[in-house]
Amino acid sequence: MKIIEIDDELYTFIASQTKHIGENASDILRRLLLGDAESNEVKAAPVKAAPAVKKAAPVKARQTKTPSQSTTVSAPLAVEHGSGDIETRLTSAALAQYTKRVDLFLFILSELHDLHSDAFANVEQIKGKNRIYFATSKDALLSTGSSTNPKSIPDSPYWVVTNNNTAKKVAMLEQVMKTLGYSDEATQTVIAKFA
Repeated sequence: MKIIEIDDELYTFIASQTKHIGENASDILRRLLLGDAESNEVKAAPVKAAPAVKKAAPVKARQTKTPSQSTTVSAPLAVEHGSGDIETRLTSAALAQYTKRVDLFLFILSELHDLHSDAFANVEQIKGKNRIYFATSKDALLSTGSSTNPKSIPDSPYWVVTNNNTAKKVAMLEQVMKTLGYSDEATQTVIAKFA
């Protein structure tokens, strides 16, 4: 595997193109450059870097080695609730208190836990190939990776991995809401308030 230097703006763009948790930079670039149809094919000849990458500023993007991860999620629970229950809690005033994306992420998870404290245990099934994303202890998350940056979900016994980019946090929120039985419409409304 070759290592290339890219500027921060390009790295942010590539990271924002993540379609699912665990998708690595090579897969994202292959999909963007070769199209979805060819993204699953492995080319024998190396692909030459685009001029924009060659002229990038000498800032080395540090990225931990993350193997492709598959996400395992069980079927959504049959949870009775209105689609607006989480939406009514995510008011502009409530969201304005959080200037950092990670704090907003934790706030939304905390509200979801408050609404579904019994069913929330099922989010522990959301995991990647070599990493778990939710646990009831910090040590459980630390044991699955060196840079997980676990944080406690406020007012709950759960911890979550926070060393993910915004696109991955969005994917995690989508999976949590799906696991808790929310409709796609309610999920997208919440995601729009987060992203």
